[in-house]
Amino acid sequence: MGRPRYLWGAAAAAVAALSAALVFQGVPGESADSARSDGKPGPVTTQSRTVALPTAERGTRAALKQQDTKPFSMLGITWADPSVRVTGTIEARTRATGSGQWSTWLRLDGDSGQGESTARRGGTEPAWVGPSDGVEVRVTAGGRSSGRLPAGLRLDMIDPGEGATGGMEPAAFVADPTETSSATADPGEPTPSDTAASETATTTEPSDSSTPTTPAPTTSAPTGATQTPTTSAPTSTSASPRATAPTAPPSTAPRPAITSRAGWGADESMSPEAPGYLPGGKIKAVVVHHTAENNDYTCAEAPAVVRGIYAYHVTSLDLKWKDIGYNFLVDKCGTVYEGRKGGVDRPVMGAHAFGFNSETTGISVLGTYTDVAPSQAAMVSVAKIAAWKLGQYGVNPNGTTTLTAGADGTNYFRKSWAAGAQLSFPTIHGHRDGYNTQCPGDSLYAKLPTLRAWAAGPVAGLTIKSVSGGVSGTTYYTKAGVTVGWAATTPSSLITKYELLVDGKTAATTAGTATSAKATLAVGTHKVQVRATHQSGRTALSSAATVVAETTAPSFTTKPSLVLRTGTVNTTAVPLKLTWKATDSAALKQVRLTAPVTATYGPTVTTANHTAKSGVATTWSMTATDQAGNTATASVARTPVVLQETSAVKSGTWASKSSTSYLGGRSYSSSSKNAALTWTFTGRSVAWVVSRAATSGQAYVYVDGVKTATVDLKSSTTKYRDAIWTKSWSTSAKHTVKIVVVGTSGRPAVTTDGIVYLK
Repeated sequence: MGRPRYLWGAAAAAVAALSAALVFQGVPGESADSARSDGKPGPVTTQSRTVALPTAERGTRAALKQQDTKPFSMLGITWADPSVRVTGTIEARTRATGSGQWSTWLRLDGDSGQGESTARRGGTEPAWVGPSDGVEVRVTAGGRSSGRLPAGLRLDMIDPGEGATGGMEPAAFVADPTETSSATADPGEPTPSDTAASETATTTEPSDSSTPTTPAPTTSAPTGATQTPTTSAPTSTSASPRATAPTAPPSTAPRPAITSRAGWGADESMSPEAPGYLPGGKIKAVVVHHTAENNDYTCAEAPAVVRGIYAYHVTSLDLKWKDIGYNFLVDKCGTVYEGRKGGVDRPVMGAHAFGFNSETTGISVLGTYTDVAPSQAAMVSVAKIAAWKLGQYGVNPNGTTTLTAGADGTNYFRKSWAAGAQLSFPTIHGHRDGYNTQCPGDSLYAKLPTLRAWAAGPVAGLTIKSVSGGVSGTTYYTKAGVTVGWAATTPSSLITKYELLVDGKTAATTAGTATSAKATLAVGTHKVQVRATHQSGRTALSSAATVVAETTAPSFTTKPSLVLRTGTVNTTAVPLKLTWKATDSAALKQVRLTAPVTATYGPTVTTANHTAKSGVATTWSMTATDQAGNTATASVARTPVVLQETSAVKSGTWASKSSTSYLGGRSYSSSSKNAALTWTFTGRSVAWVVSRAATSGQAYVYVDGVKTATVDLKSSTTKYRDAIWTKSWSTSAKHTVKIVVVGTSGRPAVTTDGIVYLK
C-alpha cells in the first residue's frame, strides 16, 4: 500500500485548534526498584495516558500537532470498534527525552491482528519509541476500501515504569482539525469469540459491562497547565471457579530459560482473571509474530517493552483483554519472557491469532522485521521455545498440521475460508498465514524454514573441516594422535553433543558447543566421521574422512649433494646446485632446507640453485617431512675455492689485465694460438671463470689430459666473472684442467679469471 501525501502545513495550522482531553490511568503496584521483604523484585507500576484524535475532512483524516507530554516509552492508536481495521496510513513520531531530537515517522499497522472476546477497542500494534516527552500523530483513511476513519480514534501512551512511582500529571494536547467532530466514541461491540463451541476455554471468561469513556474535546489549555485528570480505576472482577488446569506433559526437547512474569515486573492486579486453557488441551502449532516496534530498544529495556505491551493489551487502555496476548515474547538478545499467565508448561490459550487461538501458542519477537532480519540469538530462542512446546504434544516442528478455523478469515496471501474450515498449516508458521497482516515481517517470515529446521533437527551442515597432520588429495595422514575439527550451521545451543567416530565406533564425546575432538589411532587406514545429536535426539552424520596413521619416517634415497653451476661468480656468491631425493612409504609432504639458508620444496622437487661464500666451509642441512609429520634429516658440507689465473702454469703469451670487474681485480688475456693455462686441484666439482664479449674467441678444455670440450666465449653483451663451463665427479680427487687458445679467425682473444672448485 502506497503512502498518500499529506497537507499538514500553515493552512491547516491556521484553523482553530481544539484541546484533546486526556485520560490518565495509574496501574497499582510497587516499584521494581523497591525490593519486597522476601528479597524478590516486586511488580512495576505502569502508567498510561490517552488523548482523543478528532477526525477532519469528513472523517478521512486526523492529526495531533507536535506537543509536549509527560514521559512515555510506548504508544499506539486505538478506536472504538474492535472489529474494524484501518486500511489507511497511521503514523507517529516522538521527541527523545534528553536530546530533544524528533524521530522519523513510524508507521503503525492498522490492525493488531489479534484480540480477546472481551475486547472493547480495536487498535494498532503498540510501538516502542523509547523514553519520549513529545509526540506528533497523523492518520489518513484508505481510499480504496474505507472512506472514513473509525469512531473513537485515540492516541495511547504508556510509561512502563523504571523506578519509584511518582505523580503523573496530564499534559495538554492540541488537535489539528480542518473540521470539528466529536471525539467521544461509542463503545464498540465485543469481538466475536475465536470459535464457537470448539474454542471454549476451560475457564469461564468473566463479563464486564463497564463502558470506557473518553471525554469530548474542550477548549485548549496551555501546555503544562494543571488539570484534574480523569482516572479510571481498574474494574474489580472475580474469575469464575476454574476447572482443573491441564497437566504439564514432558517434552521431547529441553525447556529453555524463561524470564517469569515476576521477572519482568508484571503487575498481576492489572489482569486478575484466571487463565484459560486450550479446549482440546493440546498445542498443535506455533504462530510466530513480531511486535512491529522500533528495533532500537536495548536489551536492558526489553522488560519495559514487555510491560508496555502488557499494559496496552489489558485494562489500562480499556481494551479489556484478560492478559497480554502472546504466550511468549523474545527480545533481540534471545531472552525469553513468559507472556500470558497460566503456566509456561501448560496449554494456555492466548489472544494472538484470531480464529486459531484454540489450538496454537504464540511467540512474538520484540521489534519489526519487515526489512531487517532478526538476530540469531532471537531465532535460536524462538526455535527452542517452539521445539519445547510442540515436543510436549508429540508435534514435529518441521511438519504440518490441520487447524479448525474459529471464524471466517482471509490471510495475507488472499486465501479465504469460513468458520469451521479445516486448514493445513506448517506446525511453525507466521501470523500472516492465518490472518491478513504483514506480521511477522518479510525478513522474519523468510527465516521460518530455518526456524523449523533448527527446532526439529537434525543438525544441519555438519562437515569435517580439518584433521591434524597432513592431507594429500582426499586422504589425511597422522602419526597416531589426531585432532578432528568440524562445523555445523545449526546453532550450538541446539546441539546436545558431538561424537568422534573411528571406523564406526565412538572414540570421543564432546559438548554441543565443541568444534573439535582428539583421538588416538592405530597404525593403518581408518574412516573418521562426526556424529551430532540435536536436542530433539535426532542425529546427523558427517561424510567420512579417510585417515592414515603411520609412524615410518621418510628417507633420503639420494643424499644432498653440491656441484658448481654456470653463472656469475663473486667471492661472496659462488653459484651452486643442490641435489637430493626423498621418498616416503605413505605420502611425502615436503623437503625443507634449514641451513645455511631456509627454503621449502614440494615432494617432487629434487634440485635447487644457491650460492655460497668462497673459502668458507658450509654445511647444507635438509629435513624431509611426510604428511603424518614423521621426519628425516640429511646434510652435506662443502667449501668453494677460487684459484686465480696467477695460480695456473702458463705456456705461450699471456697479458695481465687489471679491472675491478675481474675476479680478484686481475685477469690474463691471450690471442696466441695454443697459448695455455693449467690448474691442478683436489676436489669434486670445477668451473672455468672467464670474461666474454662480441670479440671473444674459442678455447679447448682438457681434463686430466683429455680434451673434453670446445668453449666459445663470444657474447652479444659483455660479461665478467662468468662460470661458462663446469665438470663434476662423484668423489673428491686430484684433477688438472687445461685451457688452450684456439686462435679463432677474427676474434682470437681469450680472457680468463681462473677456476673455482669444491673441496
